[in-house]
Amino acid sequence: MRYDQLEHAIRAACDVSGDAELLIFGSQAILATAPSAPPSLRASIEVDIQAKNFPENTDLIDGALGEDSQFHVTHGFYVHGVSIESATLPEGWAERTVAVFDPVGTKGNTALHRSARLGSEQARR
Repeated sequence: MRYDQLEHAIRAACDVSGDAELLIFGSQAILATAPSAPPSLRASIEVDIQAKNFPENTDLIDGALGEDSQFHVTHGFYVHGVSIESATLPEGWAERTVAVFDPVGTKGNTALHRSARLGSEQARR
């Protein structure tokens, strides 16, 4: 997945969910802070997304933009609408989120992803 595809996924998921804020997680969340990450880290063709303010609309994202959807067939990648509760995230992840926002690229919508920054204790390991 490329950064422009992540922006497209954000625009589409916000349109479908009616939410201007999303949570992105999973392997492709790396694009938020490392848009030109090595291809081996961008190999996945899906991004995991939950509507932040309307989590009940997350299934709408998966239905309209998910695997084997017309969106997937047309664009070559898909948006997996999934609850963030299904992910195993480190304690305090919500306080370490980084926003993806652009007036054009995301149409003013915001996606938050957990920062991959390591704390000093983790960095020493």
